Order: sequence, then C-alpha cells, then structure tokens
Amino acid sequence: MLNKRIYGVLGIKSVMANWNADFTGFPKSISTGEVFGSDKALKYPIKRMWEDQGEKVMYIKSYKTETTTDKKSKQESTDIRPKTLKERYEEVFSVENLKDERDSTNILKNLFTAIDIKNFGATFAEEGNNLSITGAVQITQGFNKYDGHNVEEQQILSPFRVDKKVNKASSDDNDEVEAANQSTLGTKIVSNEAHYFYGFAINPSVYKNFVEMGVTEGYTQTDYEKFKTAASIAATSYNTNAKVGCENEFALFIETEPELYLPDLAQYITFEKNPDSKDMIHLGMADLINSLENRVLSIEIYYNPYTTILEGELNKAKLFNIFTKAEV
Repeated sequence: MLNKRIYGVLGIKSVMANWNADFTGFPKSISTGEVFGSDKALKYPIKRMWEDQGEKVMYIKSYKTETTTDKKSKQESTDIRPKTLKERYEEVFSVENLKDERDSTNILKNLFTAIDIKNFGATFAEEGNNLSITGAVQITQGFNKYDGHNVEEQQILSPFRVDKKVNKASSDDNDEVEAANQSTLGTKIVSNEAHYFYGFAINPSVYKNFVEMGVTEGYTQTDYEKFKTAASIAATSYNTNAKVGCENEFALFIETEPELYLPDLAQYITFEKNPDSKDMIHLGMADLINSLENRVLSIEIYYNPYTTILEGELNKAKLFNIFTKAEV
C-alpha cells in the first residue's frame, strides 16, 4: 500500500463540443450560470480506456439481448436492455449465480480486483450484500475557467422523415402535407470553447481496514500509475460525436508525505486566452506548495506546450508534453 498522498488538477479543453450535458442537452451549469463538468463525466472516459486495455471495469453500462413472449398473442420479441448490477457482477467476475455467494468477504475480494472500484470505490447493494467502499481517488466537480464560453445550437437535418398521419381536416392542410414529406430536424448543442479544471486527491489509507481484513493489498503504486496514465489522456482518446473536440490539456500530480493535507488545488487555477499568443494557465497554488517544499516528494506537470504556457513556478516540478510524455 502506498505510504503517501497525491494531490492534483486535471484540465479538459472543449472546443465546439459538449463535455458534459444536462438532461436538456445544454452544458451543465449551476444557478449562477457557471458551467461545470461532473466527476462522472471525467471518470467515464477513464473507465472506457481501462476497459479497452483489458482491465476489469465493473461500474460501466453494458447491454444484453432479452427475448420475451407476449401472453396474449404468444409472439416473441427481442429487446436490448442494460444489464442489472447482479448480471454485470456475474459477467465481470465469472460468477455463475451471485445468489449462491454467502460470504461477503469473497464479494469484496472480487470487487477490489476491478480497477474502477480500486480507484473510485463503489456502493454494492444486491442480494442481501450491502457493501460500501470509499474510493482512494476522490475527484471534485470541474468548473470552466474560461470567461468567453458561449453555447452554440446547430440545426441538423436527418436523412429520414417521421411517418405520421396527416389531419386533412385541418385549416393548414398544405402545411401538414409538406411537413410530412420532409425529413426531421434535430439540434446539436456545443460549447464554443470551455476549459474545465478538476481537483483530485488520492488517500491510500482509506483502505487500511480492508487490508487488515485480507480482502485487498491496498492502493498500490501500480494502481496509481494506471490512474495517472488514463487521467492524463482518456478524454483525448474518447472520440464520440459529442466528445470529439474534447481533449486533456493539463494534469498536475503532487506526491506528498501521508500526513500532509491540502485543499482542492483546482480553485487556485486561472485560465486566460490570448488570441495573439498562447493560452495561459496560471498556477495560483505555487506559493502554498513551495512553502511546503520539504514535505513534497515530487511534482509532475503535463500540458500542451504547443498551445499553452504556464505561469507560476513550482520548485520541484518536472514538465512533460501531455501527448508525447517527453520532458519539456
């Protein structure tokens, strides 16, 4: 188990994309109008990347086909449905039937072998097994730091029309016939540009009791390295229709003594856009971190040197290209 804490900030750039939409399709925002991305929006591409790499990932949506028979017509139909928690557990851990498992420690051992649970924790309530694991990695909400953010709505023409009945008794018969002969319109909502910064903290000691129970070896250096790699590149790798245009642009990892407690470091980050030069990320936590230099073990900063300059010097920091991982 790691005998240190890690603090840091993860930055996501979104250009003509929608990093995290609410249920109306608009970028998530709070009552003041500030735009933010939830921690779930950041964790999802990280988990997808782990899954693509062959790691065990438990808490991610998966589907199955299910055939049902109508009682009246006796006709069969096949639907695509999300798997239940029980079904997902049985799939990931190759368990025939979760109901047959009477020893909760065996379930805990299985859960801790999933990389997403090892990092982010889990709430598992299924078949009489109510288990809760507080994750070693805790991530804040990521607020947009760019004050030039605007929402853009694009009209999209579908290649298909909706087949519907036309009410010819209406006073607008011609309009309705014309509408029925046209393909449908949709809307794509994006941010013109946004820069989200998430704070995170890693506390390996939260697994101390589970280590004593013998269900896990604790949060290890390998676990941390896998998180660090995915957290600094997963958004760039995850190119869906809404997320293309989103990329990792910044990552700060500060390793400290296990007894050093730091606040959310993302609150000290400011972002400025200069149309005539490179963007600027200001590291406002520099004075705080430098004053604790003797308790800081190492500092790594990953950023895009082609588009961005950093302001504020962290004494022990090593700088890396976030895409090539080469030292800058």
